[in-house]
Amino acid sequence: MTKTGKRDEIVRVALELIAENGFHATSMAMIADQAKVGAGTIYRYFESKDVLIRELFKEAEMKLYEALTIKSLDNLSIRDRFLFLMTTLFQYLIANPLQFKYLEQFFNSPYGVEMRRDKILENKGESGPFLKLFKEGHAQGVMKDLPLVVLFALALGPIMDMVRDHILGFFILDEEMIAKVIEACWDGIKR
Repeated sequence: MTKTGKRDEIVRVALELIAENGFHATSMAMIADQAKVGAGTIYRYFESKDVLIRELFKEAEMKLYEALTIKSLDNLSIRDRFLFLMTTLFQYLIANPLQFKYLEQFFNSPYGVEMRRDKILENKGESGPFLKLFKEGHAQGVMKDLPLVVLFALALGPIMDMVRDHILGFFILDEEMIAKVIEACWDGIKR
């Protein structure tokens, strides 16, 4: 296996194990065993488990960001941009259940809380497509006069719950249901 191949396999296995078992129940030894590499090999690529966890997040976030920014939305209305981003988000998360499970754990862990706060409050990093959209919608008076964190919760909270329930097999999210849910989320944040 090539050096790049080993790293890719470690990342793939770590994502799978953490998504299924959680951060604490997944040891570096488990990852090494499943990836069929020596435990020391992992440390050539990742200084610690914390570094591995953060790198997995960066890679998952980058792939999601690429999906959300695949086309320019500048000429669309706030509502149409919202519909496109939400539909794309739904489709991406449903098509990538391991990444969804990982991201959900990350955002609800100490790893993700500070990062989420910084992104929403724009203390660090660039603003993502949803933050940009919500800020513009708020400034133009298209969205309710609520703090950005509340707009995020009203719009994205239901999506995360629906995707989780779909992945768990509680119900099926087909195109019609996705469109209805997104429209309901829009109704929750529009002025």
